[in-house]
Amino acid sequence: MVAKDLISEVIPALRTSDTGQTALNWMEIFRISHLPIVNNLDFLGLISDTDIYDMNQPEEPIGNHSLTLLKPYVTTEQHLFEVIGLSSRLKLSVVPVLDDKLRYKGLITTSELVRYLAGISSMDQQGGIIVLELIERDYSLSQIAQIVEGNNVKVLSMYVTSPPDSTKLEVTIKVNTNDLSSVIRTFERYNYDVKTWITSDDSMDKFYSERFDLLMKYMNI
Repeated sequence: MVAKDLISEVIPALRTSDTGQTALNWMEIFRISHLPIVNNLDFLGLISDTDIYDMNQPEEPIGNHSLTLLKPYVTTEQHLFEVIGLSSRLKLSVVPVLDDKLRYKGLITTSELVRYLAGISSMDQQGGIIVLELIERDYSLSQIAQIVEGNNVKVLSMYVTSPPDSTKLEVTIKVNTNDLSSVIRTFERYNYDVKTWITSDDSMDKFYSERFDLLMKYMNI
């Protein structure tokens, strides 16, 4: 998936003759906090709601004000992950898209990015989520997949993150079932640290209830 495939067909660009109030109205309608300013097909920059409030004259045309605008953009053939990266770094609600001649082609909303990302990562499908915590040298994609699939469970998606306040990796696994008990048992048997899990099934309550009962029996020996 590349940027041109995610361009919104409904959100317009601003012109320098548009007023700040017009921009704020559009931002409210589309639930965004940025809009591009375009002169014909020339991308002039991205204006935010904060920029407009700072003008103190929302009824005047935007072009009447001397504004220092950011000019972030991606080109039509850039990958989805590059679009997400730019949006995340600059905390943008929209990302302008230009062609190879730097002509404005449209914009991508972060809500569309989230929707599409949920689709390709299977987060919108039924199933449970397991989060492992491990040191980098212990990370093995093949072993993690083998443990899951060895329990007749399929991996729908998996991604690795490195939290800023930790020296460890977090591996998030989305699987096709809510019954995670057998998979978690196997991970623990292989000395994986299961940090958390998410499931709508009550099997995990039963699983840990059984473990608690076993601990109580052991303590009573």
